[in-house]
Amino acid sequence: MISRIDHVSIAVRDYEKAERFFRDVLGVVQGAAAEDPNMKYVWRILSLGDLSRLELLNPTGEGSFLDGFLKNREGGVHHITLQTPDIQRARKALEDNGIPYFGYNEYPGGIWKELFIHPRDAFGVLIQLAEFTPDDWLSDSVKLPEGRRWSVGGEGDSIRLSLSHPGGGTATVKLTRDEAMRLAIDLHEAL
Repeated sequence: MISRIDHVSIAVRDYEKAERFFRDVLGVVQGAAAEDPNMKYVWRILSLGDLSRLELLNPTGEGSFLDGFLKNREGGVHHITLQTPDIQRARKALEDNGIPYFGYNEYPGGIWKELFIHPRDAFGVLIQLAEFTPDDWLSDSVKLPEGRRWSVGGEGDSIRLSLSHPGGGTATVKLTRDEAMRLAIDLHEAL
């Protein structure tokens, strides 16, 4: 039912300060971002390394849905997003197990389908279940070009092998020359 943890969402009062910290100190790469004028907030996806992602949420004005959450703090973990390949199957599993959910949405074009499980029903954590294609939300700099599933490059006496990951982005491994030769032999033998 669940493919993986896609991202941890952090609500912050001061986006610029948080963005500088995550970019300059931790080296994140910014991906997709959008504003929701009705709920008065902005979300931004940040990639860390090969497969880890954060989402920063910040209010854009008075009356933001984040006001209550940020009332007595500068920021904090708001929710965890779990990717599912089939939101309807996930929804049915929740119903079959008597787990209430809210906020079911299917966005135009089928690019994102979601629902939420309240913290009181999920051991203190707001959980977002979502069906989507992960690469749609990432910067081109952290994923392979469309149609490519791997890339190979040399780095001195080693080889860098990057593979497209089903969770979006890439997984990269550095191989010695001997390991790369053994991999080539194993691939050839597998054919």
